[in-house]
Amino acid sequence: MWQPEALISRFKSQPVECGLYVVATPIGNLMDITLRALDVLAQADLVVCEDTRVTGKLLSHFGLRVPMTAYTDHSAATVRPKILAALAEGKAVVLVSDAGTPLISDPGYKLVEACLAENIRVIPVPGASALLSALVSAGLPTDRVLFAGFLPAKAKARRDAIAGLASVDATLVTYETGPRLAAALADMAATLGPRPAAVTRELTKLHEEIRRGTLATLAAAFAEGGAPKGELVIVTGPPQEVDAPTAGDLDAALRTAMETMSVRDAAAAVAAASGAAKRDVYARALALKADGAD
Repeated sequence: MWQPEALISRFKSQPVECGLYVVATPIGNLMDITLRALDVLAQADLVVCEDTRVTGKLLSHFGLRVPMTAYTDHSAATVRPKILAALAEGKAVVLVSDAGTPLISDPGYKLVEACLAENIRVIPVPGASALLSALVSAGLPTDRVLFAGFLPAKAKARRDAIAGLASVDATLVTYETGPRLAAALADMAATLGPRPAAVTRELTKLHEEIRRGTLATLAAAFAEGGAPKGELVIVTGPPQEVDAPTAGDLDAALRTAMETMSVRDAAAAVAAASGAAKRDVYARALALKADGAD
């Protein structure tokens, strides 16, 4: 059992004041908790979390006993006024997520917004983040990055979202679930082309896995291997400067895309990935479709 008080005593503890502390917690390995996070949690009047069972295990591991309240997308509207009332009374409130940095694809934004509207201090306590852990281990450019959160679950909406990201001159980071991973990678490959990418899973945990390759090779690998467990992070390289595609390249890309998409969607995806004129690509897609029907 850890003795956080003994460890923290070796450093200068900072008394917490009234305010909302946005505290990052480990995404897997409990050793990734920071001393400051332990210090703030130990002095908090209230911990606001997604799931009291998950956070309770974390607090118990470090020998901490702090009152908790659940704050989810479903309960936020009811719970938020109570949290604001506690803050108005001068309480120190800590916001955590189940894992990682709060607000990153987790509840909490409206609580922070409400605190700022009431002139209540919001204090970040940085630490673990699946987004940053995946980014720094992917081996892809990190100077310009766009985090796009979770892609839509439905195929058409997902393809539209990916098409909207195709021209972004930055490394793309998205979250995904195991059952949707292969389909998402296939849609990204069809729309974004042969970009380098990495899929990270279970980062900082015992079965940590990082797979690297092109979007297409990763899509094929996960389609063959089945859906991995847990939530995952996809890191995709920025657009690459390539020579203008040949007619043969466009035909090959269109045939692949039309295996899972309509003619119109396939043409739009290939045009976005290749930079070719949409009208020309659509005309070629119609011709290939007609040839295939003969």
